[in-house]
Amino acid sequence: MQLKSQTICCPHCGHHQKVELDASGGDQEFYNDCRVCCNPIHMRMHINDQRHMIELYVDGDDEQLY
Repeated sequence: MQLKSQTICCPHCGHHQKVELDASGGDQEFYNDCRVCCNPIHMRMHINDQRHMIELYVDGDDEQLY
């Protein structure tokens, strides 16, 4: 298991918190609740094999597409 700790900012309240990322499963999409405001935080993790890095995209999942 390849765990990496990353600090993120809640898109709802701005609180900084640490999340543990498990890169052994490849690309993932998941939700964590903010520890302060309890709103869901949508995270997409992409494993970039060419650059040997993890790319993490964080949003509130409340954007509307038109």
